[in-house]
Amino acid sequence: MAVVIVAAAALAPLIAPFDPTDLTSFNLIDAELPPRFSPEGDPRFLLGTDNQGRDLLSAMLYGARVSILIGGGAVLVAAVVGVGLGLVAGYFGGWVDAAIMRFGDIILSFPTILLALLVAGVTRMLFPAASSAEWAPFILVGAIAIHEWVQYARTVRAATMVESARDYVRAVKVIGLPSRQIMLRHILPNVMGPVLVIATINLAAAVLTEATLSFLGVGMPPTYPSLGTLIRIGNEFVFSGVWWIALFPALLLVLLVLGVNIVGDWLRDLFNPKLRGRG
Repeated sequence: MAVVIVAAAALAPLIAPFDPTDLTSFNLIDAELPPRFSPEGDPRFLLGTDNQGRDLLSAMLYGARVSILIGGGAVLVAAVVGVGLGLVAGYFGGWVDAAIMRFGDIILSFPTILLALLVAGVTRMLFPAASSAEWAPFILVGAIAIHEWVQYARTVRAATMVESARDYVRAVKVIGLPSRQIMLRHILPNVMGPVLVIATINLAAAVLTEATLSFLGVGMPPTYPSLGTLIRIGNEFVFSGVWWIALFPALLLVLLVLGVNIVGDWLRDLFNPKLRGRG
């Protein structure tokens, strides 16, 4: 299920009936048309249209691609920063470890959505262009990643402390290899298993966070669809009988998050020998 949704989002320019980012591809006369299977449906629009007259199926495919790219980018940035800081903290220890971990504790004292809203709001205030479709994805990636790196840092720090006490690490220290080479070539490959599991699970959380920010109006602009933006737009019309604008993007978001979480559970069982063969 996750593979199908990700593949459909990646191939959106090829399989989408219309281009929802092209203002000339939709007409306001076609706004709020119900799905094709409804008595008043239009055969051109399988899942109906939104308030701007865009084909909802096309908007969902493009919106899923935006949500996955932003979520994946946030996970990548958080993983790179968290793994790097976790390696440094676990390998050197002392005041370096204490400073990094206490800073992480301060970050975790803020809820994810609150911190993301704060970062996105301050950035938009300082840089008015941050609200545009070109810069909004980068702002969202940073706003989400600034909270998620702590999980990677804590996990890698604990694994690095264990690996640093092993004989092979002591041996390369005796040989005289520099610390950077020891961390990258010898310790890092042995602590990446849990990181992959955390990254997969965090991908689903990052997609949900992006959808929440877009739903609250600080994510992608309405002219460039994301799943959260479509749900926010549909929420304004759901009580007037236009239920499909919010329902179909919400179902796609649920299926995407569910599929990614199942993949994360499978990876967790795969990397945990104690769980192999159960269930």
